[in-house]
Amino acid sequence: MSDTPPRTPLPPFSYDEAVQKVRMAENAWNTRDPVKVAQAYTVDTRWRNRSEFPKGRAEVQEFLTRKWATETGYRLIKEIWAHDSHRIAVRFCYEWHDASGQWFRAHGNENWEFDDLGYMAVRHASINDVPIADEDRLFHWSEGTLRPDDHPGLTELGL
Repeated sequence: MSDTPPRTPLPPFSYDEAVQKVRMAENAWNTRDPVKVAQAYTVDTRWRNRSEFPKGRAEVQEFLTRKWATETGYRLIKEIWAHDSHRIAVRFCYEWHDASGQWFRAHGNENWEFDDLGYMAVRHASINDVPIADEDRLFHWSEGTLRPDDHPGLTELGL
């Protein structure tokens, strides 16, 4: 018997459970807490994130620590694209700025695969950064906090 507690909702996912899983991931990533976020993945998770290929929870935590040290002002919105019993496809955008103050909007897609306990075992992410002016930013809630429930999603924002 495993000592690993389940991470609900568990597969097989209904549409509503898949939407819930997406929002849970968005909320966790918006905390910018690499330790907390890494706990949502299997110990032996496999990733592709742009041109990096972290393997295992420890490498994911190291990756996220590096990411959020350089992507300042990070604010993320995720939206479900499709799902089946153990997989969820997501589209997302996040805004961030570099050390010089240049803002970017990152547009991406993720494909997720979950184990039976609800942990993400595989994550493939394709991401493109587009420079934006400060006045073109759309994500204005406080950094490190959850997106407010009344803040528009990607579809409502036309992204």
